[in-house]
Amino acid sequence: MQALIVGCGRVGSELAQILSAGGHNVVVLDKNESSFKRLGDSFNGATILGNGIDTESLKLAGVERAAAAAVVTNGDNTNLMSAQIIKKIFGVPRVVARVYDPRRAALYRQFGLEIISGTTLVASLMRDVIMEKK
Repeated sequence: MQALIVGCGRVGSELAQILSAGGHNVVVLDKNESSFKRLGDSFNGATILGNGIDTESLKLAGVERAAAAAVVTNGDNTNLMSAQIIKKIFGVPRVVARVYDPRRAALYRQFGLEIISGTTLVASLMRDVIMEKK
């Protein structure tokens, strides 16, 4: 599978390594070149310096060939805009965006975007651990 990851922070780099190790073709797009150091030596995909809301950067990253995209920068607005561009303009079939603000996540799900809120996931997991009976 051809996958595009926008954002090479902790989550983006980990996802890139997992997909790459699984034999997928991975391209990581980030606006900060030093972020690519997180990928390590075993990453065998490509890196592109650019912005996830810039159509030319997305084209350089191969968005037109991507079967899936994950948008995981550190900004909700950037993630939502980038996900919409990738899905609506470039027609990538599977696009998921990370959003920190749970209220925003619910709103953007209503617009048809696949959203993961790490805040909600972690809070739910912590609740489950706290409430677990021994």
